[in-house]
Parts: sequence; structure tokens; C-alpha cells
Amino acid sequence: MKNFSAALLLLLLSSFALAQNGIIKGKITNLKNNEAIPFATVIIQGDTKGTTSDIDGNYEITGLEPGLYNLEASFIGFKTQRVFEIQVSNARVATADIQLEEAAVELEVAEVATSSFANKEEAPLSVRKIGINEVKRNPGGNRDISRAIRSLPGVASIPSFRNDIIIRGGAANENRFFIDGIEIPNINHFATQGASGGPVGLINVDFIQDVEFYSGAFPATRGNALSSVFDFGFKEGRTDRWAGNLVVGTSDVGLTLEGPTGDKSSIIMSARRSYLQLLFEQIGLPFLPTYNDFQFKWTAKPDDKNRITVLGLGAIDQFSLNLNLGQDPTEEDFERNRYLLDVLSIDTQWNYAIGAKWDRFDEKGRWTFVLSRNMLNNRSFKHVDNDESLPLVRDYISQEIENKFRLERRLFLKNSVKLTYGLNYEYAKFNNRSDFQEFSFENGNVVPFNFYSEFDMHKFGAFAQSSKRFLAERLVLSLGVRMDANEYSSEMLNPLNQFSPRFSASYALTPRLSANFNTGIYYQLPAYTVLGYTENGRLVNRDKGLKYIRNKQLVAGLQYDYPERNTVISVEGFFKDYDQYPFSVDKGISLANLGADFGVIGNEEVRSISEGRAYGAELLLQQKLYKGWFGILAYTFVRSEFKDATGAYRPSSWDSQHIVSLTGGKKLKRNWEVGFRFQFSGGLPFTPYDVESSLRADVWDVARRGLLDYSRLNEERINAFHQLDIRVDKKWFFDKWNLNVFLDIQNIYNQVTPLQPILTVQTDENGLPIQDPNTPGSYAGQLLDASNGNVLPAIGIIIEL
Repeated sequence: MKNFSAALLLLLLSSFALAQNGIIKGKITNLKNNEAIPFATVIIQGDTKGTTSDIDGNYEITGLEPGLYNLEASFIGFKTQRVFEIQVSNARVATADIQLEEAAVELEVAEVATSSFANKEEAPLSVRKIGINEVKRNPGGNRDISRAIRSLPGVASIPSFRNDIIIRGGAANENRFFIDGIEIPNINHFATQGASGGPVGLINVDFIQDVEFYSGAFPATRGNALSSVFDFGFKEGRTDRWAGNLVVGTSDVGLTLEGPTGDKSSIIMSARRSYLQLLFEQIGLPFLPTYNDFQFKWTAKPDDKNRITVLGLGAIDQFSLNLNLGQDPTEEDFERNRYLLDVLSIDTQWNYAIGAKWDRFDEKGRWTFVLSRNMLNNRSFKHVDNDESLPLVRDYISQEIENKFRLERRLFLKNSVKLTYGLNYEYAKFNNRSDFQEFSFENGNVVPFNFYSEFDMHKFGAFAQSSKRFLAERLVLSLGVRMDANEYSSEMLNPLNQFSPRFSASYALTPRLSANFNTGIYYQLPAYTVLGYTENGRLVNRDKGLKYIRNKQLVAGLQYDYPERNTVISVEGFFKDYDQYPFSVDKGISLANLGADFGVIGNEEVRSISEGRAYGAELLLQQKLYKGWFGILAYTFVRSEFKDATGAYRPSSWDSQHIVSLTGGKKLKRNWEVGFRFQFSGGLPFTPYDVESSLRADVWDVARRGLLDYSRLNEERINAFHQLDIRVDKKWFFDKWNLNVFLDIQNIYNQVTPLQPILTVQTDENGLPIQDPNTPGSYAGQLLDASNGNVLPAIGIIIEL
């Protein structure tokens, strides 16, 4: 045994003794036409190591110790480009292809510093670029992009285990997602149909190269968004050899493989399987989620003028009930578990998205052709007493199918003019049905109904955006427009009704300080569940004049760049004016207040009459990795309000008011890394129960849950939410493989946030409701605690080959 230990120690020491074999290589190309840039300078930031690209634009930096490096690439007549946090190891060659943009004038003359961050000419503000390592190491993020973005300004921290994306006071269904320019409908497992949230991220972060996140100033190429646009860049598979990694975490296990599929093509693919249901069963939760996902990206580059991408991702989600609970009155949370088992359904959901993109480069720019298809199949059902041998009391099933095509032309013209234009077409199909009892509550009475709806529709749109630099590149102006239409109704068929202009301006007050501005009018099609609501075989909301949701936005701010330290400071103010939002006829509220729960949003009669507003200010102080340190301080003041049935403004369900996020960390010696994230969010509003109506026997026997009193919409608030998460990583780099072990602890000081209590009925020993002796025809009620907050430790192992 002693000899074995000595041999193992010698092996480890020899591995570390060879730890100077790290390599970074890639290709430097022209952003305009994808042509190679020879003799470009590529250096390690803060180091003397560097190289120049060869005649074909290829470069290689060797002799690096394992770790994270920032690169700077430059060439005369081009803007300097920085690439952050490239992971170098002995086992793998790190690849970083860099595109440089031509400068209209010599930068030394113009005295305009290149920003280290994601600002664009069409979006000089409200856009952030997130690197893959920022997502992976985010404390409390669990390698999930939906949680990692909570470190950024404008993004709400929700006191639940869901991934609802709430941006600048907008609802969870106001976000759009793209991967390499191919649109996908959702990025979460167990998606809420008609919204976008879910408890677990769908995208495997090992695929992500970077993420561009827009919270405003949306480019004309990205339509149908009111609160945010996410543009994910998936990395390409390795072209030198096959490699892989295995991730074993607290909630799932995943395998990723990548490698060449020919001389000029490669693939990366992965599969994940959760065992979250085992953990939930052990800690005594009443619901047991299981998820699976699969994704791939295939890339071919026949020559420098053509690039073909095919990618796909899919998920199979199952949500079952833990029927071992709610049986023993002495068990902890007995009443709460029994209530949840009584109201929760069994949900099965699967979805996929697949798309192909062809980029064709020429001397003036590029053509892009995108073809894609996505589908969602969602079923929710429940049996009497959760016994599958007994009849169903609920059975809902729905499908959404979209087939899309987009043509885009990008031109780099003379005198620093850029022009993008194109068109899009989409054919969509939707159906849903409820074969058993649904209900509405009208005039004090329960109205049961079943429904079935099915329709298809053609959508089309066109867009154009142009930008130009003036005053030796100190002033940048951008003007864009898009129009969308569809055949759902005569109102929506006229594209002028959805005329969507946008304008941006940026002026460099000094080489480091810029003033930025954007305004625009944006439109979003209501959810398919709203479009497809049917009564007696007719599309009710179409006949009632349903319209696109409209949002007028104004954003202005200042940004200070300190590129030598990879630091940016920005202040932004925003105003969002909503109208034509769907307003529920039954509930008397805007649908903007819904979407933060499981289920389906929008299966009801609405009117396009709701108005609302969201306004506030944001502060960001961010330092990307510099001398081992990194950090983000973000503060947001936001008010989100929608008019109620009387026309008075009421706080919306997303009115957080104050949001604070402080994230930081340090890379230590011997490949240790520590990080933390503190989150604070003001208490969210909630609508109290209509207790008297809810506890009526005829109502409760059908609804089985408390009904909200929408005449008191969002009159109350939960307490403020705050939480501290920490993460510790340790990495080992060997000649043939790498090992990363991490400890992530969410809510380390065990903050408990009281949520809206659960209204239910008192029951006897047989589980039957008890009559209220003081109110004939009603049950005796009780309120159950719905506090949320636990210390959640997670340990993970990542093996890279």
C-alpha cells in the first residue's frame, strides 16, 4: 500500500511537472467577408506572450500553464477585439476564432476606445455579453443560464425554485430566444404554456460559447419581443480529435461528445438525465420531476465563403406525484402535502427544435438563410384520488408546431454605413382540448365547460436596419424598422398595424465615456392559447378583435469603459408603455399578471384593451476577469403597473421595486476558485383570496383551491427576498484529462421568505371537508404556511477527456 501511494504521488507530481503544454489556437478573420487576416497581432492580456497570424489567418500560442486567459487581437485598420476567459489545459487545445471589424478611420486619430463589452451600433445600451465561464461558475446558478443572468441589472430575483425570466418589470412571456440565429420557443424544462418559465434550464452550458442578452434596444432582425432577447452562440465541435466530458451533479448527469466528422466539418452532442425525483422523494416533497434533454450542433465549412450549421435540441419531461406523502397525520407538513397532492396534476411534456442555417459570404457582407421547426406537446391529467384505476377528473392536451424561414442580408458599405434587411415567413399549427371538467367563476356561480380548439396560420414579416458613424466615429446613429402580419384576422393581416420603428444614438463624450439613447415601438403576438380559445366552434378572441401587444420604449444612459482593467460602469433609465395587452373578461385583470406558475396561461376570453407601464433605473459596475478577480454589482429600481377593471393603475405581479445583485470571486493559486452572489429583491405583490366564495361547498368541490379576489388585485405583498450563495471550485489538469470538483451552496444562511399562504379546507380523519357550523353550505377553511427557503448544497464532478 505504501508503494502504491508513493507511485500515485509520483504520477501526480509528474503530471504537474508537465503543466506547461497549454495551447491556444484559432483563426483571425474579417467580420465583413470572413476572409483571413494575415499578420494580425494576438497577445495574452497582461503578459508578454503572443504571436501573429500566418498568411491564412491562423495563429497559435504555446507553452501556457493551465488556467484562464484573456486575448487581445489587433491589426492596422481594424478595431481591437478582446476575448475573455479562454480555458487552457494540457489535455485539450483551446480554440478561439476571432473576427475583427474594419475601422472607418484610424482609431488613434478618432480617439475612440474600443469597448470591452457587448455594445452594438443598433443597440448601444441595454445589451450584455455573458461568457461561458461566467455561467458555469455563477454561485447558486447550478450551471443554468436562466439563473446566471440574475446577476445582471434589470433581472428580477424570484423567491422560488422556478426560472421565470422577469426583465424590467415585464411578464415571463415577453422574452425571445435564439441559438446561432435560429429561434427556439423556450429554454426551460416543464415550461408554462403561454409563458416561458420552468424550474430547470434546458440548454447544456457545455455547448455555450457566449450569450448576448438584450433588455431593450432590440435589433430589427429580432421580432416578437417586449422585454428581452437572448442570442446564444453555441461552440463548434473540435476538428482535431474526439473529446468528451462527464458532469455528475446533485440533480442530473450529463455526457457531451465532440469531434470531427470530416476534413471540414465537426459535431458536438450531449444527453442529460435527471435524478431530481430521487432527491425530492428523500426530502419529502409532494412532486417528483424527471427530465431528459438532448442537443447537437453540426458545422461544415466547405470554404471561407460558406458556413453551414445544423442544430437541434429536445426534452422529455415528466412530473409525477409522491403518493407516499399525505397518509400519516404525524408527518411534517401533512396538511400542506395533502392539499398539494389534491390539486396538482400529473404533467408530461416533450418538445424539440431543429434548424439549419447557411451563411454565404461575399465582398460586401453575407447572406443568411435559416430554416427551422419546433414543436411542443403538453399534457396534464388527474384521476380521482390520484388513483389511475379511477376516472379522470382532468385531461388537458395541447400541441404547438411552428415551421420558420428567414432570409437576411448584411452589408458593409462605404463611409461606415451598415445595412441589414430581410424577410421571414412562418407556418404555425395549434390545437388543445380538455375532455373533462374545466371551470370559470361568473357572477358568484361555478360554470363548468369542456373545450376543443384547432387552427393554423401563416405569418410573415420584413425588416431593415442601417447605421452610420459620424464625427470621426464619435457619433453613431442607427435606424431600423420591421413589420409583421398574419392571416389570423383582418386586423392582424395589415402589416401597417404592426409598424415597428426603432432609433439608437451613441456619442463618445470622451474616449472612455459615452452617452447612449434608444427608442422604439415593439409588437408581440399573443400566446397561441389566447389565439386559439374557442366556444361553440368559433375563435372567440379573433371575433372580438384580438390585436398584437404593443410596447413603446425609451432608454437613455451613460457608460464609462476602462478597458485596461476590463471594467465598465453604466447608468440607464428606461420607460415601457404597454397597450393592447390581453385583458381577461372572466378575471377582470391583465394577462400580464399571470405566468409564474405551472399550468396553462390564456385559455379564456380576452379583450385587447389592457394598458400598463414599467419604468426605472439601473446601475452596473462590472469587472471581467482581471488579475484573478471578477465581479458584478447591479442595482435596479423598477415599478411595473397595469390598469385594473376600473382603469386605475395597480402594481403588477412583477413589481419588485428594488433589486440588488452582488457577485464576485477570486482565482487562487493551485487552481482553486471561490465566488459568492448576494441577491435582494423587494417583496412582490399578490392578490388575496375571496375566502367566502372559495369555501362555498359547490365552488370548492369543483375548484379544489382558493379563488383570488381580483377586485383587490395585488393589494398585498410578500416580504423582501434575499439570499447568499457561495461556490468553491478545485481543478486538476493532467496530460490526458482534467478534473473539476465544485461545492455550491444556495441560501447559505437559510433565509426563509414567507409567500402567499395557501387557502384550503379543514378535513376529517378520512380526508373529507368539514362543514362550517356558522355558514351553511360552506366548508371550514384554514391557511397553510407557504414559506420558501432552505439551504441547498450541491456537489459536482466534471471530467474532461
